[in-house]
Amino acid sequence: MDDPKTNSILDEGNRLFLQGKLHDAISYYDKILDENPNHVSSLNNKGYALSKLKDFDGAMKCYDTALESSPDDLSLLVNKISSFRKQGKFVDALSICNSILDNNSKYNIALYHKERILFSMGNFDESITCCNQILDDYPDNGDVLFDKSCSFVMLFKNEEALDLLEHAISQGIQYKIKAKKSKIFEKLLDDPKFKKLVL
Repeated sequence: MDDPKTNSILDEGNRLFLQGKLHDAISYYDKILDENPNHVSSLNNKGYALSKLKDFDGAMKCYDTALESSPDDLSLLVNKISSFRKQGKFVDALSICNSILDNNSKYNIALYHKERILFSMGNFDESITCCNQILDDYPDNGDVLFDKSCSFVMLFKNEEALDLLEHAISQGIQYKIKAKKSKIFEKLLDDPKFKKLVL
């Protein structure tokens, strides 16, 4: 049964978190955890705040404690993937992605992390396969179109890359800016189509 007092402390912690007052938010999550050390939402949110503060060990402890009582909680698992990714622990991150996708092959948040992890590991073809799975359901997802475009650049398939980039840019101006600033697209700086796309 949800306790109104706990909920109001949690809400205050979340409000501070959203304002970027991470240390203050953590102190509210700790108030709940002092009373109930296995409170899943508080552990998850504290872990996320610690991860933003780059205290990945602390974050992992929170996630692992919460996962003991809620082993299938997707929010916890995804936050753990994210922490591993930020630390460059791609094999660990990929392993969690795969275990989620074994049970739910269409879970796009896990697929999204997986395509980015595979890209970071240099597995561009596999990354594209994950992108395609997401794009089957969401053909105009700008982030995924942009990521797929990056993989094609890495595979020297510039024509396909630029078609995808054009599609991404049609979803939002931010992808034009991202392409301009991206090291990946530097090799296309002299390409007339690329120049036209990012003008």
